[in-house]
Amino acid sequence: MNMRSFILMISIALMTMSCGSQIYLDPVTLTSSIEKKEFDFNATRAFPTNYDVINVMNSMPGSTGTRLLNLDPGYGFNLKKDLFSVALPYFGRAFNVSPGDATKGGLTFESKEFTVKQSTSKKGNTLFVITPRDQKENYVFSLEIFKNGSAFLSIQSNNRQPISFDGNISAAK
Repeated sequence: MNMRSFILMISIALMTMSCGSQIYLDPVTLTSSIEKKEFDFNATRAFPTNYDVINVMNSMPGSTGTRLLNLDPGYGFNLKKDLFSVALPYFGRAFNVSPGDATKGGLTFESKEFTVKQSTSKKGNTLFVITPRDQKENYVFSLEIFKNGSAFLSIQSNNRQPISFDGNISAAK
């Protein structure tokens, strides 16, 4: 097992333990939102995998030496039947960037053509794989929703290093 896999496994384990006690969304609303496949993911923390980003974070005055960034409210995505709207920050390396892309920053887009695959984990958590089909980059959003309404999002792309987010689910606005 390489170091990156080990670090990712440890961070997921720590997040899972920290998400277990607080209730973010009542079970009836959570179940209803999942069944409709219409909900908001509210990102609270980012987990960059790029070591350059981590080194910069750790060199800042007052750094705690952690590999996570607490986020201000307002980041996340909205999933509806006909629209997948994403507004997330990005910390890492993009491999092919054109000059026009440099002004956008983060992962900000709306998709009207996307697939949503739903399954259930061994522990009874809901898993969503959301794949936009109308974007320049090929994104795969893997979301695990826990029974208390907390969630873990992992994003893969053909043009960027992976990034993960911790957050919670709320009813679609």
